[in-house]
Amino acid sequence: MIRPVAGTVAARILVTVLNLLLIVIGGHSLGVSGLGLMSLIVLGVTIILLLNHVVGGGGLVYLVPRYGVQSLLMPAYAWAAITAAVAYTVQLFVPLVPQELAVHVVFLAFLQSLNSIHLNVLLGRERIALQNGILVAGSVIQVVAFAALIRSDGAGIMDYVWATYLAHGTTALISGAFMLFGTAERKAANEPVVRALFRQGGLAQMANLLQLLNYRFSYYLIERFQGLGTLGVFSVTTQLAEGAWLVPKSIGGVLYSKVSNLEEAARQRELTLVLYKVAVIVGALFSLSLLIVPVAFYSWVFGPEVRGLRPVLACMVPGLLAMSGSQVLSHYLSGTGRIHHNTIGSGLGLLVTLPVGFVLIPAHGLIGAAITTSAAYTASVAYQTVVFLRGTSTSWLELLPHAGDGRRVLKVWKRARERLLG
Repeated sequence: MIRPVAGTVAARILVTVLNLLLIVIGGHSLGVSGLGLMSLIVLGVTIILLLNHVVGGGGLVYLVPRYGVQSLLMPAYAWAAITAAVAYTVQLFVPLVPQELAVHVVFLAFLQSLNSIHLNVLLGRERIALQNGILVAGSVIQVVAFAALIRSDGAGIMDYVWATYLAHGTTALISGAFMLFGTAERKAANEPVVRALFRQGGLAQMANLLQLLNYRFSYYLIERFQGLGTLGVFSVTTQLAEGAWLVPKSIGGVLYSKVSNLEEAARQRELTLVLYKVAVIVGALFSLSLLIVPVAFYSWVFGPEVRGLRPVLACMVPGLLAMSGSQVLSHYLSGTGRIHHNTIGSGLGLLVTLPVGFVLIPAHGLIGAAITTSAAYTASVAYQTVVFLRGTSTSWLELLPHAGDGRRVLKVWKRARERLLG
């Protein structure tokens, strides 16, 4: 358990650093309006991926050990093509980005859909190190290509688009090649594969859709009421703040893979409790580090137009701590086949986001968006926590760190070290 968590944490740190380098390059070459466009492209791709991931998303991690790859692969590919066609049609009437970028967003989402299918199959086989390596490689390609294009033909948003094409296309090919190894297995299934894909993935994506609206609905409100420049500043703030989830997300991803392949409820509960505490503590330390960094440093790194981040970050801290814990709880619920609770929790968060956002963002701008974000995250994780405690007969006090956690972590570390040395 130690090795995959450590590897995933390292990979996510590298990916986050590389994503921040993209923002640094964009901030200095395109300005905050360019950063706003970049964030809208990412958001548009993410929204399309939500529909694709009904079949080709995280549900594959749960289903691969139960169905094998052969029966899952073709429905996932077919659904990727269908969702790309649907997204193209919808964008003709409801553009997610400026019209000249709409086609590119659809094609980028399709490439990323293929990549996600392949990576989720690898994760379902517990090929965690390989998945991490491919993710890092894609980010490296994107940063290098973006920097090279900016230098060669002048700064423009299409430099970011072409760099993203190269990154997504390359990783889709690499991940697909590795996925093909070992696809000959075929397992008996208790229900038709397509129905299982839609049942597992549909519930997961409903939760993800609602969670995305919690994460990013503020983007559209900021663009509408405050403009692209303010959105660019908020996107920088969000990228920095969500760095607090580096370790929690890594832990959650590994936990999902482990829990999906475990049958002992007591072991699932024990792993979740320990990793929940680690996630929240690490999230708190990272959040504190963001607040003590001099504000001038952010302007120096991301460009002179990026100012006033500290109060926005401070207002986001409560929500970041809540979501650090949620990264673990949501993966536990998914790995144990109870995804509907994630959907309900995300729905509760959205019920907070909509009224609070419409009131606070037009009146208070970035501060209002940060408060909205924190309130939504807290509501969501509160529900997940109650479900976990009741479902596992766990008391609230067990969520607090104690000496036994240190001994348990030390025991796991010694066991992992013995495996490595033996």
